[in-house]
Amino acid sequence: MSVFAVTSPATGKVIAEYPESSNSEIEIALDRSHTLYRSWSRQTSVADRARHAEKLADLFLERKDELASIINLEMGKPLAQARGEVEFSSAITRKFGQKAKEWLADEILEVEDGLRSFFRFQGIGPLLGIMPWNFPYYQVVRFAVPNLILGNTVILRHASQCPNSALALEKLFSDAGFPNDSYTNVFASHDQISTMIADDRIQGVSLTGSEKAGAIVAEQAGRHLKKCVLELGGADPFIVLDTDDIDFAVTEAVKGRMDNSGQSCTASKRVIVLEKYYDEFSSKFVQALRSLSYDRGDFGPLSSKSATDDLQVQVKAALEQGAELLTGDNDPDGNIYTPSALGGISPEMEVYSQELFGPVAQLYRASTDDEAIEIANSSPYGLGSVVICDDVERAEHVGTRLDVGMVFVGAAGLVGADVPFGGVKKSGYGREMGKVGMLEFANKKLFRFAEKS
Repeated sequence: MSVFAVTSPATGKVIAEYPESSNSEIEIALDRSHTLYRSWSRQTSVADRARHAEKLADLFLERKDELASIINLEMGKPLAQARGEVEFSSAITRKFGQKAKEWLADEILEVEDGLRSFFRFQGIGPLLGIMPWNFPYYQVVRFAVPNLILGNTVILRHASQCPNSALALEKLFSDAGFPNDSYTNVFASHDQISTMIADDRIQGVSLTGSEKAGAIVAEQAGRHLKKCVLELGGADPFIVLDTDDIDFAVTEAVKGRMDNSGQSCTASKRVIVLEKYYDEFSSKFVQALRSLSYDRGDFGPLSSKSATDDLQVQVKAALEQGAELLTGDNDPDGNIYTPSALGGISPEMEVYSQELFGPVAQLYRASTDDEAIEIANSSPYGLGSVVICDDVERAEHVGTRLDVGMVFVGAAGLVGADVPFGGVKKSGYGREMGKVGMLEFANKKLFRFAEKS
């Protein structure tokens, strides 16, 4: 039997263990979620449901320190960053509550025959969310909150190393006034996930995770004609074009690469710099990485031994194939991995098309904008990107040619509580956050009215 366990990444000590849900518990969750959906979606209003979201936003802030401590212990996020995640989760939740009436208002259609026509946005039924460990609260609220307001119900299967944050979230939703069975946590095995996807009561699936997991879920969802949203891996380019402030570019690149100790899908993993700036940028970038301190809380341990082992194997292979380690030693102390940078990477190396999920940057030279774009687009992933250039129109032109779902011009991390999120290619499909995210699992129901004779 699988076990959901809290294992401290810093010490390797097992803190708590929870058994997986039984098959009967999964059946109860499905039945109750389906039963509640019929009243939740039809007998409550958007305003009613949004009020619970506003309360949930308050609770995130009231319990910020407690919630931050939970994920610090579970997946190693430094406390300051953990508090920031809780605060952002609150902001997202509040924004959905505030904007729900506007975003879910009927959409009037202008049609050729002049008949009164509009879309009305309603829920579709119980949804299954499969969530990752790297942002245990943020990833959940951006999926669950808009769908609960829409009128769907949610069954949530969190990452196996995050059971305490999973239980804390379930209590938060309950304490905010969401009714029993509207948001249900399950400690489901992989076989039980497949069973739920196949069940007719589940109407959609959202997964944030690896490319491999996404392919499996997409195949299962497609086989059973279920809508799914996938937010998968990323190897985001950070492109430095003409700028008078290389120091700023370096600061933003370090921030973009080291977010969540490098364990973020949208971390700036491939730094592409115009040739004329490369030597200065590379030198300053390496020095900036070397100045980061684990003891000071600039970064935390990697989330698990397996995550550390995987990164170490990838870097070792890159070095064996001819890449250069510009800083770092690929010799972690437990799960504490020294911030590193690789140079001299060529297309035939495995690392050229891989995602490095940890504090290891890849540096590339480009002689022109076209070459920078070619390097950026060579990745199988297409999540986010950053373009640094003093000429904003040029940056926008470059961004238009990038095969990505998001382009941040002038700085890294330009996320917002109401800003859509998502990618293309092997980074997945669908969007979360903002109005477009709120409508992913909506029944866009068409109304048409005949003219009176």
